[in-house]
Amino acid sequence: MKIYKTVRGLQRALEVALKSHKKIGFIPTMGALHKGHISLLKNAQTSSDITVFSIFVNPTQFNEKADLQKYPRTLKADADLLRKYHCDFLFVPRVSQIYPKGIDLSVDLDLSQLTQHMEGPNRPGHFEGVVQVVHRLVTIVNPDLIYMGQKDFQQFTIVDYMLRSLKMKTKLVVCPIKREDDGLAMSSRNVRILKSIRPNCHLIYDTLKFVKDNLNKYTAKTLEKKALDRLNQKPFKPEYFSLVDGFSLKPVKKITDHSYIVACTAVWAKDVRLIDNMILKN
Repeated sequence: MKIYKTVRGLQRALEVALKSHKKIGFIPTMGALHKGHISLLKNAQTSSDITVFSIFVNPTQFNEKADLQKYPRTLKADADLLRKYHCDFLFVPRVSQIYPKGIDLSVDLDLSQLTQHMEGPNRPGHFEGVVQVVHRLVTIVNPDLIYMGQKDFQQFTIVDYMLRSLKMKTKLVVCPIKREDDGLAMSSRNVRILKSIRPNCHLIYDTLKFVKDNLNKYTAKTLEKKALDRLNQKPFKPEYFSLVDGFSLKPVKKITDHSYIVACTAVWAKDVRLIDNMILKN
């Protein structure tokens, strides 16, 4: 595996691949890698000739400076893990490489229809930051395919909207959520969960399964209320639990009116914010 810290260095390496018409698969991450990230790499390896992994903790998508500072940074361990699984290129740029001074890298795209619910109201500016960094990284790498996990459902939906709206050549591949044995969705934030709380975190997955099992027994509004009641157990505090249309991300009012329904939630486990989702109907 070759590691690059500059845009020019990575692009020079990729020029050879582009001239040879090799298919490039790209996995953008913020590091603190786990099995979920490796599943993205494995998916990329099955359908791409060259795999490019990036680790960049993007400051423009954090609402709180404290959250940015607390985000785990484990670059050496991450690089060792990627070598073990035969990643081709690792891109680890500094902020100045992604956002050089004096250059406007904002993306002119109206996200309002996709950010009115769930994460949008709670994290103003977050998705604009996500779109900005993914657009920048895709422009740098110029991949054929970009791989993202289902756990960030709203995020990958918005990234797909960006790729299609801007008519970029890159296509999105969404990979299933990887879970721990008790059902907790794998996340870089999980290392921050207090040990005293961790054994009870299956509550989130159990609630999602309850909603799926009872989808045709209750109305959407009733299911959301029941889910919030189940999640509201100290030290857990739900921020939202929403049944949304999988295409538009708009709230589901009548279950039979939709062919694609997803349950999405954000739950605070003390001071760690966990998100998860489950496809209920597709």
